[in-house]
Amino acid sequence: MKKDRVTAIVLAGGSGSRMGADCKKQYMILGEYPLLYYSLKAFQDSPVDEIILVANEETYCRKEIIEKYGISKVKKIVPGGEERYKSVYNGLLEAKGCDYVLIHDGARPFLTQDIIGRCISQVKTVQACVVGMPVKDTIKIVDKEGYAKLTPDRNTIYMVQTPQAFSYSLILRAYEKVIKEQVTGITDDAMVVEYLQEKKVKLIEGSYQNIKITTPEDLLIARAFLQR
Repeated sequence: MKKDRVTAIVLAGGSGSRMGADCKKQYMILGEYPLLYYSLKAFQDSPVDEIILVANEETYCRKEIIEKYGISKVKKIVPGGEERYKSVYNGLLEAKGCDYVLIHDGARPFLTQDIIGRCISQVKTVQACVVGMPVKDTIKIVDKEGYAKLTPDRNTIYMVQTPQAFSYSLILRAYEKVIKEQVTGITDDAMVVEYLQEKKVKLIEGSYQNIKITTPEDLLIARAFLQR
């Protein structure tokens, strides 16, 4: 019986402008390692068969992270696009031949084996799933003038995280459709599948520690997590 092939696409092509640092956030040192190292190491130690890294600094990534720390599952490094969804599409084109794909932000360093395992298990059943956690705060929908016009039920609202896992054929068709039709406002991969309208996307449990490092405040929180 043929074994399903699972590929992880790790996104590290962003500029990190909101961090306000001298170097891109994915290469900032967190603890003893570059931020990007943590997610690559998580996939290295997981059942994932290969990693496609989307990054614009190929030489640096290969020498200072992949070779230095023995991340042997990284098979290809491809350049990022102008926007996130274009970076994902670049990665998908290099993942041909796999059955399932996990798409992850390289700026989320606290990815666990438990989360990866549940993504792989669930995607083989439902074909499209993303990790997330219930919001803790009350959410307000506001109008253009900044006035609250709706308070949705907090029990139905999740903070969406990554990895986001899909059947490869499904997510590739979805991306081809949004690119062909020049759809704008895409902020995550689930939106792309939702636009295709072939499959519902299932939310599965992530972790409140699975944060994305975007601002200096996030870096302080990440350092506190490491100390624990």
